[in-house]
Amino acid sequence: MHGLLNEAAALLAFCRTVEMGSFTAAARSIGTSPSSASKAISRLEAIFGAKLLRRTTRTLTLTHEGEALYKWVRPILAQIEQAGDVLQFNENTSGHLRVSLPGEFGRQLLAPIFESFMAAHPNISLQLDMSDRHADVVRDGYDAVYRVGYADENSLVSRTLTHLEMAVVASPSFASKHGNSIGIDTLRELPFARYSIDGRVYAVQLADGTEFVPKGRLDLDTATAIRQAAKSGLGLAYVIKLIVQADLARGTLVELVPSTMLKPMPFQVLHTLGKMPTQRLQVFTDFVAETIKELQSASTSSFKM
Repeated sequence: MHGLLNEAAALLAFCRTVEMGSFTAAARSIGTSPSSASKAISRLEAIFGAKLLRRTTRTLTLTHEGEALYKWVRPILAQIEQAGDVLQFNENTSGHLRVSLPGEFGRQLLAPIFESFMAAHPNISLQLDMSDRHADVVRDGYDAVYRVGYADENSLVSRTLTHLEMAVVASPSFASKHGNSIGIDTLRELPFARYSIDGRVYAVQLADGTEFVPKGRLDLDTATAIRQAAKSGLGLAYVIKLIVQADLARGTLVELVPSTMLKPMPFQVLHTLGKMPTQRLQVFTDFVAETIKELQSASTSSFKM
């Protein structure tokens, strides 16, 4: 093992390949090419005299020797990755972040990120992916993903940044047909522009802990489309209230049930289990959390005026 200390880059490539399941994803996360990552792992196999990965055209799986190496090396690499971050002050934090934000709600954060965060942290570079679909943290090579709702992945660490007030809204014309204030029993019978991802229609969650799958003939996978469908009079929309606050203020949408009847939804950040967030990720996450709280406070104040 004389030359193993000189193979830190190869060990990193090996660990990232194990975590992400492909040479391509691993190479993207460490800034190299898939062929270079593959060759680095082959070099490790030559040093150890044993296969570390079983390669097929579709999958990569660990051998017994690969499992043993990963078990011992990954914690060491994690400590090395964190060492520089621990010693940095916030104003000197640097590096690259790749994160996923929910589509329409994430757009509420863009101006503050562009105008305030990036100005305050000139040494941090960002790749922001915007989608309502749930990104895979490990497979897609994200430092973190930010989601509205409850995480169900046991392999991830989640932190709730805030809770978001929800709303059931409709166009004025739709509301006039059914009444500007309706009860839960009526709500269950009215048509919605429904939020649906991969064939799963998301339920309306009520403050008393119950929920129901809304009725409707229009299923959409973005909050942007649902908001527009509601404004067009095609049904109710169950959305984050902050997204439609401007529409409510202008009167292009009206709120049909009190927000207190709906369960607030958590806004969470998720990252890989066993990997401490870097200083740059902590700084970015703190900024996002504080920005959302400011937006909520400003929105509530303006709506009351």
